[in-house]
Amino acid sequence: MTLPPALRRLTLAVHIICSVGWIGAAAAYLALGLAAQLSQRGEVVRAAWLAMDLTGWYVIVPLGCLALVTGLVIAIGTPWGLVRHYWVLIAFGLTSLALAVLILHMPGVTATAALAAQADDGAAAQLGGDVLHPGVGLLVLVFVAVLNVYKPRGLTGFGQRTRSRRLRPAADSS
Repeated sequence: MTLPPALRRLTLAVHIICSVGWIGAAAAYLALGLAAQLSQRGEVVRAAWLAMDLTGWYVIVPLGCLALVTGLVIAIGTPWGLVRHYWVLIAFGLTSLALAVLILHMPGVTATAALAAQADDGAAAQLGGDVLHPGVGLLVLVFVAVLNVYKPRGLTGFGQRTRSRRLRPAADSS
């Protein structure tokens, strides 16, 4: 199935907006995590954890889900395909992994935000920040973005078979 040009462009635009938004929101989340990690002030740590919880569930997770779904639609609805090129498979796999880790990580963020909300300033200051997950996640997302821009060559076995079938001349049926 090939997407009509107008629908392909719309899907690509939504995909780019969601992907760039996901990267930007992850960078903002990392800044909040660093602020909580480096601050000794309980109110700063509390505010950072509450903001990370809200940002995670209401911005990062939805943008990640939309980026994955629109990327899948583009892969299936264009000649790139999902399993024809290694770069598409790697991008899809890393995006899926990043989203899965994010969704599994968010309940811990919610629990820590709840602790921060209940804690006095001294206890809140001891919570630290969330730096490792968003830092690694941001690196993965940037790598996927670069991979999608440069599109390194390399067909999978399926892609090579598909290409050879398309290039093979039709046999005479006479």
